[in-house]
Amino acid sequence: MKKLMIALIATAAVAGAAQAQDTGKAYVGAAAATSKNSTLDSNKADGKLFGGYKFNEQLGVEAGWTNHHKTDVGPRGSTEGYGTYVAAKYTVPVNEQVGVYGKVGVSHNERKMTNNLGQRFKNDDTSGYGALGVEYKLNQNTALVAEYERYGKTKDFGARANVWSAGVKYGF
Repeated sequence: MKKLMIALIATAAVAGAAQAQDTGKAYVGAAAATSKNSTLDSNKADGKLFGGYKFNEQLGVEAGWTNHHKTDVGPRGSTEGYGTYVAAKYTVPVNEQVGVYGKVGVSHNERKMTNNLGQRFKNDDTSGYGALGVEYKLNQNTALVAEYERYGKTKDFGARANVWSAGVKYGF
């Protein structure tokens, strides 16, 4: 979580400095995210928050946090966790309203499992991050986004590394 906060502060600082020069555009967004739970082999919807800065129409940087709420896994107990990322983003405009993009960066992920005996297990890793997505501009500042993300390595328990999300972003 500390790494995400540092990344968001750095992004905001860069965005603020660049906006003073009247170049680029900062944005924030929220999305519904879903991934399968490795322990239960079922999908669950969670939330995602992200923010970034576009240096120009193609290049940008983005940081985000995806929550994996507590999930009851029956007689085995429960799992919970989160994933964070910082990534470079490259967008290819298809037309005036639609763009496709890819992101490459680093993610930090944490998963916790508590069994019915009260034992706690924790797994965390810092590894690669990648995403492919599409954006549909509703107007000058607002866009709908949908993407597939990969948060590092395959997980032993809790939410899997593959995440699908759909949401909205607002540019300043």
